[in-house]
Amino acid sequence: MSKVKTIRDVNLKGKRAFVRVDFNVPVDPDGKITDDTRIQGALPTIRHLVEQGAKVVLASHLGRPKATKNLEFTLKPVAEALAKLLGQPVQFLPDCIGAEVEAAVAAMAPGSVVLLENVRFYAGEEKNDPEFAKALAKLADVFVNDAFGTAHRAHASTAGIADFVPVSVAGFLIEKELEYLGDKTANPEKPFTVILGGAKVSDKITVIDTLLEKCDTMLIGGAMAYTFSLAKGSKIGSSLSEPDKVETARSALAKAEKLGVKLVLPIDHLASDKIDFAGKALGATKVFEGDLEDGWSGVDIGPKSVELYSKIVRESKTVLWNGPMGIFEIKDASKGTFAVAKAIADSDAISIIGGGDSVKAVKKSGYSDKVSFMSTGGGASLEFLEGKVLPGVDVLDKEGGCCCCCG
Repeated sequence: MSKVKTIRDVNLKGKRAFVRVDFNVPVDPDGKITDDTRIQGALPTIRHLVEQGAKVVLASHLGRPKATKNLEFTLKPVAEALAKLLGQPVQFLPDCIGAEVEAAVAAMAPGSVVLLENVRFYAGEEKNDPEFAKALAKLADVFVNDAFGTAHRAHASTAGIADFVPVSVAGFLIEKELEYLGDKTANPEKPFTVILGGAKVSDKITVIDTLLEKCDTMLIGGAMAYTFSLAKGSKIGSSLSEPDKVETARSALAKAEKLGVKLVLPIDHLASDKIDFAGKALGATKVFEGDLEDGWSGVDIGPKSVELYSKIVRESKTVLWNGPMGIFEIKDASKGTFAVAKAIADSDAISIIGGGDSVKAVKKSGYSDKVSFMSTGGGASLEFLEGKVLPGVDVLDKEGGCCCCCG
């Protein structure tokens, strides 16, 4: 894929920069933001635009308001939090399209920032309606996409708007995502180890297939390991698995063998006779090597697997991790996941955490400041790693062409 242009490549002075950010943050009933990671992630792009003298128009969705102006999903608290983090005023506009919004944007001074109301208040956003995209484009001289988490969706504010704006470029967050999930996994420093966990093989069939062609070792954990165990003829007790995906797992094992890739399954398992997800508790626990007895469900990789996986990670030069090793939300089933996080933190490898639950696990482990990169995309990360074209990236201008704002 050609390299996309970024905000470094365009003259932004006095231009209206319409920036699609991902401010889909958790907000408590009192309107307080409980995790501002995504807002923090957008700051470098916003600061650059401000310094360059752009008029910064920020757009985002929040939650699932189902195309109604439901103020439970207003972005107003986000504007207040952003103003504190930026250290400058952020004007909140109570709509995202229309004459009043256009007038407010027209009156902006260079270097100032506004945040539009939730774009998902309109049905045209998720339908990628050209008329809605055109209405958003009336606020823009330059379209900047910096919302990687929604880049796999062809919505009006992530893709459709680019048809009506002369220049479309990436912000720094998307640039970094493409660098780590793209360049550093396409041409990795070797040995390259991929760690895949989570519940379902079916969620990761394509990613397994694609990454087997790039990595030296693939470590499997989480409930998906039990589908692989079935494929090898092992007994898995009452563990969660996908019997209809056993052939898929068998194909992956055969492909790994053919390519000379080490596909490593857990050599022991922590299992429990009862799992209380609501109460975040386990019943009795027992470590099994090899087959699991009936009535016992695997909840984490066992101590010998922890040792083996940690050793492989420490000897790697590049590590990509997507999916926990067990039910890490339950303390007694979190050791495997946190041990892998520690091994990654202790290694000298370029470490890429591929979004979703893996990011939550690394943050919970306390090692998030020790990894090279944590993706902000869940579904977008997986689709990109699978080699799929992301609509929100595909619409951006590519290097080699020119545009009217180059300067």
